[in-house]
Amino acid sequence: MKTTKSQKSRMNGDRYQDLKQMLEDRRREILSEVQEKIRDARTEGNWGKLNEVLDDGESSEADIQEDIEFALIQMKAETLHKIDEALSRLEEGAYGYCFECGEEISEQRLRALPFAVRCKDCEEAREVAQQRERLLAQRRGSSSLFFDMSH
Repeated sequence: MKTTKSQKSRMNGDRYQDLKQMLEDRRREILSEVQEKIRDARTEGNWGKLNEVLDDGESSEADIQEDIEFALIQMKAETLHKIDEALSRLEEGAYGYCFECGEEISEQRLRALPFAVRCKDCEEAREVAQQRERLLAQRRGSSSLFFDMSH
């Protein structure tokens, strides 16, 4: 959805500054967490395992832990990307407005989910539609499975 001039002018300076500060603070916080996790992984990876002898169970558990750590870093990196996109939308004057209806997204929602692109009502409607699609796909899948078995 294109941002209109009226949307850009609707966001007053205080709201703009508050939202920008909130996004930048969240970005700094997550970036610091990612850098710390990467530092920890390097430290543990290089030194922690040099003198350790692990049995199969311990090795498997360590691999799972490493996978979890990697997944967490990946999730935080994705969140950073979403925050960067939100900062770009803020500069364009599109931040804080719903992609679907164009109405202002509540500040409470933006504080909880700073990269939200839909208002609460539009997001709920989207989730209901997605859930309905999944149920229909499951029914189609199970009915075709049943149909295939009957031949």
